[in-house]
Amino acid sequence: MSEIVTVFGGSGFLGRAVVAALAPGWTVHVAARHPNRGIDPEAAAVSGVEVDIRDDEMVGHAVAGSTAVVNAVGLYSERGGETFAAIHIEGAGRVARAASDAGVRRLVHVSGIGVDSGSPSAYVRARADGERRVREAFENAVIVRPSVLIGPDDALLGSLDAVTRLAPIIPLFGHGDMRLQPVFVHDVARAVHAVLKHASPLPIYELGGARTCTYRELVQMVLAHRRRRRLLVPFPLFAWDAIATVASLLPSPPLTTDQVELMRADNVVAAEGVGTFADLSITPSGIDELLERCLS
Repeated sequence: MSEIVTVFGGSGFLGRAVVAALAPGWTVHVAARHPNRGIDPEAAAVSGVEVDIRDDEMVGHAVAGSTAVVNAVGLYSERGGETFAAIHIEGAGRVARAASDAGVRRLVHVSGIGVDSGSPSAYVRARADGERRVREAFENAVIVRPSVLIGPDDALLGSLDAVTRLAPIIPLFGHGDMRLQPVFVHDVARAVHAVLKHASPLPIYELGGARTCTYRELVQMVLAHRRRRRLLVPFPLFAWDAIATVASLLPSPPLTTDQVELMRADNVVAAEGVGTFADLSITPSGIDELLERCLS
């Protein structure tokens, strides 16, 4: 029998790609609140287990018998009991402790580029504190930090496509000069697979796509791909903060102050001190070659 890998968040955007990358060689357990969303009905080696990452007993049950665990749970907007602290700090630590107690051989924890425990962003702080909790519970855990994820039905290009289709004027975040390194979701999934197979992986990998661009350039690429002409207007970040503060009063806010804070800093791979795609013998795709696939 093949070894078992449990993928927390396996029904999410990245989680589904990870499950697809692992399924040919592993028995994969999709651990999520709605696990069937991440299961291909034709994948015989994939099964689901319902889990709330905030519940000790459910998490412990999910990791039992696993050789490896991947935590790809992501929360980008707080709602009710789903807070950054509950998911990215307490939940991450809970998965790591359960994996350690179950004798799991390899734990891969998905975080994000730019983690900083001193950040004004509650989301960024939680990601950083979550990494610390994981290390405390599972010393040899491998941290994977992708840049902004792109792929079919992604949040970034999909929203830009919708906005540029409807609005004649596109307000930028500041001057739109924040640098991004958009990374294909399936390239990150391949990296997770490579980490699980690696005899001695590095402790941290930062994963960015082949091309670095500014936010303005990204908007221009979407416009050019769709053959649209729109006016791009710089819009100060303090004004976006005010809009996000008002929007936060809505049940499902379209913009949060944490998301605005993320637009104040570059989201690119660190120059040194971390592993990259190259250390896993993977050549990532660039956004130029992915636009057609992502926006089809």
